[in-house]
Amino acid sequence: MSLLIALAQASELFKKGYIPMESKQATLHRMVTPEHTCPFGVASLDLLQQTGYQVEDHQLTTRSEVDSFMQAEGVETTPQTYIDGKRIGGHEELVAFLGDK
Repeated sequence: MSLLIALAQASELFKKGYIPMESKQATLHRMVTPEHTCPFGVASLDLLQQTGYQVEDHQLTTRSEVDSFMQAEGVETTPQTYIDGKRIGGHEELVAFLGDK
């Protein structure tokens, strides 16, 4: 197979969404306890995945983990999303960030 044919085939696969040209990475910290799964965390995870991000999903499984995370990061809510090491914020901030892209 010639290089030109291989490139043309790869281009077609990319257009169909089978080959990502760049790997977008995100880190998500969200509450998933036996008593409560945060719906905004679920929505943030879905939104990130739908927009092509590979998500490192950190589930905070106890109230103590949630409180420790929020204190360490200086935030008042979860979920919190980080892209390229930068804190984007909660679900509303994530929606705004992705809308600006």
